[in-house]
Amino acid sequence: MTDAEATTARAEAPPGLLIVGLGLIGGSLAAGLRASGFGGRITACDPDAGELRRGLDMGLIDAGSTRLAELAPAADVIVLAVPVLAMEGLLAELDALNPGLKGQAVTDVGSTKATVRDAARRVFGRVPPTLVLGHPIAGSEKSGVAAADPELYAGHNVLLTPEADTDAEALARVRALWQACGARVLEMDVERHDAVLAQTSHLPHLLAFSLVDTLARQDARLDIFRYAAGGFRDFTRIAGSDPVMWRDIFTANRDAVLASLDDFEAGLARLRAAVEAGDGDAMLAAFGRASHARRYFESLLNKTSYQTEYAMQSQSQVTYRVRPGGSARGRVRVPGDKSISHRSIMLGALAEGVTTVTGFLEGEDSLATLQAFREMGVAIEGPSQGRVVIHGVGLHGLKAPSGPIYVGNSGTAMRLFAGLLAGQSFTSELAGDDSLTKRPMNRVAEPLRAMGALIDTAEGGRPPLTIHGGTPLAGLYYDMPVASAQVKSCLLLAGLYAEGETRVREPAPTRDHTERMLGGFGYPVARDGDTCWLEGGRRLTASPIDVPADISSAAFFMVAAAITPGSDLTLEHVGINPTRTGVINVLKLMGADLELIDEREVGGEPVAEVRVRYAPLTGIDIPAEQVALAIDEFPALFIAAANAAGTTRLRGAAELRVKESDRLAAMADGFATIGVEHSLHDDGIDIVGRGGAEGPSYGGGRIDSLGDHRIAMAFAVAALRAGEEVVIDNCANVATSFPNFTELARRIGMGLEVQGPETESHHEP
Repeated sequence: MTDAEATTARAEAPPGLLIVGLGLIGGSLAAGLRASGFGGRITACDPDAGELRRGLDMGLIDAGSTRLAELAPAADVIVLAVPVLAMEGLLAELDALNPGLKGQAVTDVGSTKATVRDAARRVFGRVPPTLVLGHPIAGSEKSGVAAADPELYAGHNVLLTPEADTDAEALARVRALWQACGARVLEMDVERHDAVLAQTSHLPHLLAFSLVDTLARQDARLDIFRYAAGGFRDFTRIAGSDPVMWRDIFTANRDAVLASLDDFEAGLARLRAAVEAGDGDAMLAAFGRASHARRYFESLLNKTSYQTEYAMQSQSQVTYRVRPGGSARGRVRVPGDKSISHRSIMLGALAEGVTTVTGFLEGEDSLATLQAFREMGVAIEGPSQGRVVIHGVGLHGLKAPSGPIYVGNSGTAMRLFAGLLAGQSFTSELAGDDSLTKRPMNRVAEPLRAMGALIDTAEGGRPPLTIHGGTPLAGLYYDMPVASAQVKSCLLLAGLYAEGETRVREPAPTRDHTERMLGGFGYPVARDGDTCWLEGGRRLTASPIDVPADISSAAFFMVAAAITPGSDLTLEHVGINPTRTGVINVLKLMGADLELIDEREVGGEPVAEVRVRYAPLTGIDIPAEQVALAIDEFPALFIAAANAAGTTRLRGAAELRVKESDRLAAMADGFATIGVEHSLHDDGIDIVGRGGAEGPSYGGGRIDSLGDHRIAMAFAVAALRAGEEVVIDNCANVATSFPNFTELARRIGMGLEVQGPETESHHEP
């Protein structure tokens, strides 16, 4: 057995547990462990003999005593559930019983950690390796063991703040205790813990105590409390918490609480000034930021590690199970185009006047862009059922955000933001989730530096990006080495702030949403062949935008209908921008029965209904000129190729290697699982399809989507022609670009079931 295995085995063995302080927190820990089937002996020490008797009567503890010396020596794990200002005396008592806490794992539940750590250093001369400081983020205004709740910690975070030399076995034992109660155990450093909790827990309690105390001293206090609405009761509920405990917390974490209170008072003063002046836009901006932030960050509560500014969504929560066979019939409208949704917020914010957007995609990536502009002082109403109203501030009206701008999983947002932020007077930082931090950003950083921007990147030219403000930009001519709409758009947005002309030449056509929308906002963009350009220093004027349905999302349903016998599916209001129609062109070349109905132009963007019926497909060599036009749709097109007669060959698509996953390798791995013959190349793939054969085209199996939404959706569609069930892991990111994918899949006749919470990402080249 290895050392690590031995540590785990010892941590999993039921220890003798001593809880010091049998109140709500300690009692709920005992109750949660009992409910989980914990097999170890649980004892408790408390100065109140009555609490111990209640704990025994409730079956929470096996024994109790008011004297620590009677119980501590026999305990393997000791949990200190006492007020933080009582910790030092308790640690000294434990040291007298067992110098240095040797062989005993000790943890605490204090709401501040620096005070406990400093107390340990005074008592022991250091933080003993077996002392694991911790804090469960759960509680109630109730107190005492009688209020013990076995579910108190279920689904809640417990923060551990281990030192560099913390004993691995002690850490594992403490982690196992909390996990047995259903808690999520996370780690962070002591100082950050105290700063974060001052903002998210201590400050709200201080405000609740203050508000209730202020109102309770009013002459009309009886009427105030008698007629208080639900919102008042919800906010002030925490003012019923234990006053002694909170006095100790505010005393122990004084500096961090005061810093948070300073920030709050400054914000309150700004809001007071806006109310006093009747400044509706300022009030709307503040209320909008708060309302949207509350809903946006609520959606990011599933974390793999505790990162304070950014919560990273767990990619392993959602699994798709798709029954073999099914149909593809009916009429559906997929969500709005994310590329256009991003740009509508960006240009609307930089325009002068009010822009109304309809059809806005309310996925996480687009919402991150919306929230970023709120943080830079833009008043935004909505989104509500796809409608957003943006009160533009002009090209030079943005304000410095209070912290890094978080763009989630969106490479589109990060690269476009880099361009527009390069022209601002303030310094800003762009950060994203774990997936985005692996994606290359030098492709925008280097040409922006050539324009005069000062940009820092992480190692390898990857996020986060720090963009130093106040540096003048000069126009340039940039010959893009790789076709990319994101790079082109980034430079055009920087060109708005540059002196002179900014020209971009692309080696192959890419989507032109930025050029079209700039024109719609009254900012002229010229084009000649493969080159587009603009002059800096002009103005954007507000304009209404109707966002078409996203052709990248529609592509999965086009392929579903194209490969499924008996299908007849119409996709409504699909954007058919000629720089985006590679998926339509390739499917037609393969023989798909696909027609565009009611072609029209809406807000400068062409749209149509797309009707697809089943027809036998034939493998093709995908034309080089179609690669850039279909770069995001290739995972879906690969499924079409697997159902075509003959071989489909793709080359010149190395860009697929640096998407949310290596999409060439991910699709090849999936094909190997379900039995599709293929050969992988550096810049493409050959797929040997079995189209024309009776019955299924391949088998089934379990596939890892690697957290890439397009891989997940592609293999879900593949199940329509599979002979066995297709199970796809790591599908959580689908919701960020296609929130109702599973609903629409079921509506057309696919047998898709979801295991785990449905929270689903998407990108352009």
